[in-house]
Amino acid sequence: MNDDRPLTRLDMLRFARVVEHQAARQLALMDRWIADEERREAERERRLATRQAAPDWLIERGLNGRTAVYVHVGGCASAGGRAKGASRDQAVRALTEGEIAACPLCRPDTMLGILE
Repeated sequence: MNDDRPLTRLDMLRFARVVEHQAARQLALMDRWIADEERREAERERRLATRQAAPDWLIERGLNGRTAVYVHVGGCASAGGRAKGASRDQAVRALTEGEIAACPLCRPDTMLGILE
């Protein structure tokens, strides 16, 4: 275009069409972003729904895998990979009859109402 002459009404309408086209492209891009985020959110919710609940009590085995070392409250940070889920009765029996130590961090004996 020639810079010397002012924009005509037709020039402005053509420019409006370009702006409209760009806006439509940006809206389509945002729609894709929203769809991607909705997919990620649905995946995250599915993973959370299928994740198994942590057991209430854990019994940690020693390095040999046979002898029990500690009883933990479920979710205890110090319970390692050798800890297996246990019922309340199993945890109580382990602490009272099995003479297995209570974890000093999570104190399952206090949670179970067993005082040493």
